Amino acid sequence: MARTDPEAAATCAGLVRIYPTATGETHALRGVDAEFDRHSLTALTGPSGSGKSTLLALLALRDRPSGGEVAVLGRPTSTMGPADRRRLSRRSIAWVPQRPTDGVFAHLTARQNLEQSARWRGGTDAEGVDLLGRLGLGDRASVLAARLSGGEQQRLAVACACVGTPTLVLCDEPTAELDEETAALVLGELRRTAEAGSAVVVATHDPDAVAASDRVVALRHGVVSTERRAGAEARATIDPTGRVQLPPEALLLFPDRRATLRLEGGRVVLEPPEDAS
Repeated sequence: MARTDPEAAATCAGLVRIYPTATGETHALRGVDAEFDRHSLTALTGPSGSGKSTLLALLALRDRPSGGEVAVLGRPTSTMGPADRRRLSRRSIAWVPQRPTDGVFAHLTARQNLEQSARWRGGTDAEGVDLLGRLGLGDRASVLAARLSGGEQQRLAVACACVGTPTLVLCDEPTAELDEETAALVLGELRRTAEAGSAVVVATHDPDAVAASDRVVALRHGVVSTERRAGAEARATIDPTGRVQLPPEALLLFPDRRATLRLEGGRVVLEPPEDAS
């Protein structure tokens, strides 16, 4: 189990998500333990299908886990009723979906989108105006969101997420459809929001987003495989049964998925068996 820190923005403990399919069940998450601290920017990485979007949806309270718990500011969410979940989500959690059109109110102008988000979280209209300017949308404030380009809608969704410094800012591939210059604006704003006190979590394949992060959490097959903080070595995770997730480059050393194990001077040494083919 992950430690429960009341100062953490969000904590996942033993998180499992199973989806029924026509052919059986899909295990999107298989017991994720993770913590996301305020004043931090975390990149969620991993191949498509590794569970990144599922984890974001659970943290955003847009889905419910099949097992385990999500806690926000130390409050377990599994026992909350719909009204409490809605209130917590609106006031404390910001969500930037992968599709730009899903992240804005199409019938409102860019400025009105910011004003609505600010009202929910206690931000100010002036803060919204500043956000639009920093994200290169200052001259688009009076334009309906439906008439903005996809890239502009994506930047507007990020602006709406950052206004009011919510507890959690959750972004699914926020730079995927942006050019290098506008992607840098978005990453800069997410960094600024983290420094202001939010826990920012970004699911991404973008190496620039990874480089801008304080911590990288890599998912594989629905579990956390490694965790790395800026300037530190990657750490493999060990689940409660003692299973270790090896990173893909280390897994190549064990083509038969077998290893010899020995304790040596306080270290655990894993090596391919001598008779491995």
